[in-house]
Amino acid sequence: MTNRNVLLSAALLLCLMILPLRSGPPAPQSDYPVRPVPFTNVRVNDVFWAPKIETNRAVTVPFALNKNEETGRVDNFRKAAGLIKGTYQGKRYNDSDIYKAMEGAAYTLMLKPDPPLKKRLDDLIAIIAKAQESDGYLYTNRTIAPKNPAPGAGPERWSNLRVSHELYNVGHMYEAAVAHFQATGEKSFLAIAVKNADLLVRTFGPGRRHGFPGHQEVEIGLSKLFRATGNRAYLDLAKFFLDERGHYFGGVKYPPQDDFAVYNSDEYLQNHKPVLEQDEAVGHAVRAMYMYSGMADVAALGGRPEYAAAIDRLWDNVVGKKMYLTGGVGARDTSEGFGEAYELPNASAYAETCAAVGNALWNERLFLLHGEAKYVDVLERVMYNGLISGVALDGMSFFYQNPLESDGKTKLYMDQVGRAPWFEVACCPPNITRFLPSVPGYIYAMRDDVLYVNLFIGNTAAVEVGGRKVALRQDTRYPWDGAVRIAVDPETPAEFTLDVRVPGWAAGRPVPSDLYRFVDANDEKPVLKVNGAAVALDMDKGYARVRRTWTKGDAVELTLPMPIRKVAAHPSVKEDAGRIALQRGPLVFCAEAVDNGGRVLDLGLAGGGRFTAEFRPGLLKGVIVLKGKAVVDAAAGGGPAKAERDFLAVPYYAWANRGAGEMRVWFPAK
Repeated sequence: MTNRNVLLSAALLLCLMILPLRSGPPAPQSDYPVRPVPFTNVRVNDVFWAPKIETNRAVTVPFALNKNEETGRVDNFRKAAGLIKGTYQGKRYNDSDIYKAMEGAAYTLMLKPDPPLKKRLDDLIAIIAKAQESDGYLYTNRTIAPKNPAPGAGPERWSNLRVSHELYNVGHMYEAAVAHFQATGEKSFLAIAVKNADLLVRTFGPGRRHGFPGHQEVEIGLSKLFRATGNRAYLDLAKFFLDERGHYFGGVKYPPQDDFAVYNSDEYLQNHKPVLEQDEAVGHAVRAMYMYSGMADVAALGGRPEYAAAIDRLWDNVVGKKMYLTGGVGARDTSEGFGEAYELPNASAYAETCAAVGNALWNERLFLLHGEAKYVDVLERVMYNGLISGVALDGMSFFYQNPLESDGKTKLYMDQVGRAPWFEVACCPPNITRFLPSVPGYIYAMRDDVLYVNLFIGNTAAVEVGGRKVALRQDTRYPWDGAVRIAVDPETPAEFTLDVRVPGWAAGRPVPSDLYRFVDANDEKPVLKVNGAAVALDMDKGYARVRRTWTKGDAVELTLPMPIRKVAAHPSVKEDAGRIALQRGPLVFCAEAVDNGGRVLDLGLAGGGRFTAEFRPGLLKGVIVLKGKAVVDAAAGGGPAKAERDFLAVPYYAWANRGAGEMRVWFPAK
């Protein structure tokens, strides 16, 4: 593809395609009011994200593709295609891990050409095409053994949608196929997706088969296929699957001792009420995040404001009562799901990496719907804390759960104590591979003649505002430093508005609710300058607005004070009562045993302890650390009461990169 074709065909990764494809259908009449600047228009070159994106490209993507081969996931497709003999291996949802890794690989091709990787994708697509049945059905579990599929599949097609993951798998396939089309302009994978989606359209809907996917995802994939093809039937089917929830209570029931018994709960599946009546986040957290994202797509692309109103209510519930300070969601390790209001345990927190990815996708969509900075505040919190904590700095080991406290001994998911190189249920690693290349697509957005600056990441970008080309350059060491400089270089003088987000944490609110608050005062205020002259902050929906006629050489500078702040939780969060956490800029910090004499669970931060920040380039690939004094808790077996020890905290996302050991985010303050 030419550079022009790439720019026109690429759009925000993972969330949705906002711009129409060059050779595709016209844009839908209804759409998100705000449009992201495509990630292919943005070149990240900063000290924080650029190395992570490159590690993902060079290490994690090939690592995930190799693991899919080693664990028999690709062989399942070969068996379904008749290329080799054998039985189905692994879980019934293993097909999806192939698709997610392929999606991540396609996105990396957009960032940097890689002929061997391209060939690897082509080879996989050829195998998938042969595994697809003649009418479009694609589910290797059943194709390999139609009469005896792996547990959970049900006796025939679609007969146990609560558990089978038939629709979940192909939802990820649709996303991967669209990504491949965007990256290459080739329709080989897209044709497979369309053939399968057409089967779904013939099978499900009013007057046809009823049911809903036990694990949401196909709704997002169908919305992306609608974007790529212009076939409205795909978007209508996404809405149909959403609307089935709360009305259809069929499906196989399992006895309590069965592995699938949890599926008997309609709350677990978000099936307890019609989606438009739901106002509390319940059940499996990843499913919920994907469902809310699918509802946003139907709201925007289908012109259905009632779906936006429903997810607005759900967002208030999550951000106000059910989200960790790290942006993680999902409190219960027994159900991978939400608990009651303010139920946010630390050591047993589930906070699945996939749920963090889903929370990021959902909040990006809400921003595109409403144009308010509070959604980007949550997106940023997730990105810098509870999402990238899911992958090690070397790109080859992972967390499924992301707890906020660890004794260094208690086993987490799949019996891991620290990070694991892979999982039997491997949804999280490939989710990371497809998210990280998308980071440049979250930085800027457009609405009419307003250009939003949402994230502070060093980059160069090419945008078009009001029909005029504008080059942007952002220089910053964020999140280590709060100084941001944005050079605005229009091709010709152009009048438009630059909306620069002032993060909630810089305006005195760690989150856009009362779930967390800063307990210490800070009089430092953000400072905005235009061409070196300070200007008053003209705030609107969390953005400092600068409207002027921009000319070559113009620059905006934003200085965000980054004091070390102490955070307290809402009094109803029982596990955090009498405790504080530490935050600097967007980063939540934790203490690890390796830096604190072998223990941290015996330490408290009583009194008005002072902390200093110091950048250590040789630690954890370069991080700010917080230094101060901690008080030993004699009751925890730490020694004499009130004895002090030197204290050092590192960014939460970087914990467990030096082996397993005690870790804590929330410290006793009394």
